Amino acid sequence: MKMAKVLIPFLLIIFAVSVFMGCSHLDKTDVEGVVTNELNLLKNLDSDTVHKYVSYEDLFPDATEETGHSKDVEEVFSLFFKDFDYKILNIDVDKDHKKATAELKLSTIDTEALARDYDIAYLKDAVLKAADSGSSDTEERSDSLEERYLILNELLKNNEYEIIETDCSIELENTGTDSEEWEVIRTHELENDLVGGLMTYLSDSTLLSPEETLTVYLNTLKTMDLEQMNNYLGVESLLNTSDEAKNSIAEALVEQVHANFDFKITGSEVQSYKATVETELTTFDSSAILSAYQEELDAYLDSPDAVIDGSQKRYDKSFELLLKNIENNTATVTSPVSFHLVNDGVSWKLTDESQSIGSGIFGTLSSNPVSGESSDEAAGEEEYEEDSSDETDYEEE
Repeated sequence: MKMAKVLIPFLLIIFAVSVFMGCSHLDKTDVEGVVTNELNLLKNLDSDTVHKYVSYEDLFPDATEETGHSKDVEEVFSLFFKDFDYKILNIDVDKDHKKATAELKLSTIDTEALARDYDIAYLKDAVLKAADSGSSDTEERSDSLEERYLILNELLKNNEYEIIETDCSIELENTGTDSEEWEVIRTHELENDLVGGLMTYLSDSTLLSPEETLTVYLNTLKTMDLEQMNNYLGVESLLNTSDEAKNSIAEALVEQVHANFDFKITGSEVQSYKATVETELTTFDSSAILSAYQEELDAYLDSPDAVIDGSQKRYDKSFELLLKNIENNTATVTSPVSFHLVNDGVSWKLTDESQSIGSGIFGTLSSNPVSGESSDEAAGEEEYEEDSSDETDYEEE
């Protein structure tokens, strides 16, 4: 009887513990089921689930122009989550407070690499837009979400990114009296975790270093055509002209840039939000071109042909000689150039880019070496001849 009295309380304790553990196990199973169901929908590229956890606008909070859910925008998330996977490591249930936490290991693409590629593509696009619009201000970027997602779309389509693992915690709460009514608490942190930290990387103003930023500027410059280079660098006296002879010279100079322009970064210094990047710029030797041109021009002007040709032909001959020396040039020169950048909290930006790059590339050919005097003289001679002709006609009358 004494044994029975001892055993009954002991068995009751075991029963209570078993019931509690059973309930706790059921709760964990319920929580696991909810987490598994939600994340499987992401793996299966369910668009409603994607948009429930990942907002279009949150990836680019500074964009002011909204966009509809176009096919290309929708495709971004499909491409992003196509290799998404997860592993549940642990589930902890606080039944008293109706809270639960699931610890997971997520597998996503390398979002730091994606964000870096995005920043490079976005900056290149901004520089070309500035060149097309006749401005050196890369702040004139598009605020359209659509265009930003199109850049991501191209990157995800054309690039292969490594799969990396990151830790993630998902918080849940029981929303009703039924123990099975568990619901994931959606937070900004969870949204960022599900996209592998992409939101953090996209908002990092120092993701690209000053050296990398300058590299984008200079590499983009190499691809510009005559009009873009003129707009961006503002070398107006050489590149901005409707005169056929001057236009031929401008085109030849741009070809020289395409053929010879290169750069090497030799050092950098960052102080707070300002940076200086030291480079060695290699470009066509403008001094060699002008020296050869001047020598040929002097020889021509000292010849009888120059006297016979008259002012207009001498003017045209000057352009002809300059064009020939530009087209035949193979000499290059390398010079040290310092570039200054400032970080405005969004990214590093080049300051006074038109002056520093333009003078560094075109050197002594930053202005037109052909004097306009001959052309003015020729115009004066033509005007004088017309006046003389009018006087002759008057006398005949």
